[in-house]
Amino acid sequence: MKSSFITSGTTLAFAAFSAFAISDAFSKLLAGVLDPFEVAFSGGVFGLLIIPFIRKPGESLLDLLPRRDPFMWFVRALCTFVATAASVEAFMLLPMTEALTLLFLMPLFVTVLSVIFLKEKVTAWAWLAVALGFVGVLVVMRPGMRALNFGHLCALMAALACSISVIACRVGGGTTSRLSMFGSSLAGPLIGDGALMLPHMQWPHDAMCWINLFGYGFLAALGQLLMMIATARAPANKVALPQYSQMIWAVGFSYFLFNNPLDAWTAVGIVIVTFSGMLNWIRQRIRYRQAARREHSRSCAPKPHILQASST
Repeated sequence: MKSSFITSGTTLAFAAFSAFAISDAFSKLLAGVLDPFEVAFSGGVFGLLIIPFIRKPGESLLDLLPRRDPFMWFVRALCTFVATAASVEAFMLLPMTEALTLLFLMPLFVTVLSVIFLKEKVTAWAWLAVALGFVGVLVVMRPGMRALNFGHLCALMAALACSISVIACRVGGGTTSRLSMFGSSLAGPLIGDGALMLPHMQWPHDAMCWINLFGYGFLAALGQLLMMIATARAPANKVALPQYSQMIWAVGFSYFLFNNPLDAWTAVGIVIVTFSGMLNWIRQRIRYRQAARREHSRSCAPKPHILQASST
């Protein structure tokens, strides 16, 4: 794999996570203006725009529906519904850095769930990353020392829902098309958030409201498209690292847009959670290199028929 090819994937990942971070800021700007379910629903609507970019020649639009392994399709749809609604509510109720710190637990939840449901073997490094992540969250939340609200619960729900969705994708990843997976991610917001927004739905009342709604939905959809391209162009360990650039965006927005400066304990917790994620990334990078070396060794090993010919 050429270095320039990997670099382009990594760059696209940075762009994708930047789009997600800015999208989250737009959703926070809509706090108290629109119902969270209505905002989350718009993400599904704008997600329809990227279907032509991920649909392969010859694929039918019916592939968006659960034509194969419907149970896992519905699991992914349900998880996406919960994740979108809960994350929008979390960003509306919490400072961006605090909400994002809790959402960064998602890779750690994936580690735990992969052991429980996929029976994967996890190294001591991975368990150390999980432990550090939970310590960082405890530092940020400081239960018993500060009031926790519904926003904290929503952020944790979003992280857990995303991790379950990842496990579901791993289970059906070998037989499920990318278009079908994307269809399940659209169905969650469109059906789930769409139904729950109806009792409190209101038409956006001014241009700024429309701009913020478009910014949230369009950038969320753009981020998904960029991530799909990035994962096709670079290994997973190259795409995962740029995720932590979101925290830079969140800190900047907190200070300069929302007037939510970090207190000392929150800053310490963010550092611990970020370090735990970095530790997990380092572990994956080492595993990728080891797998690459083994593959290289196998490809360079003399073939049995060649050995037989030389001996004769």
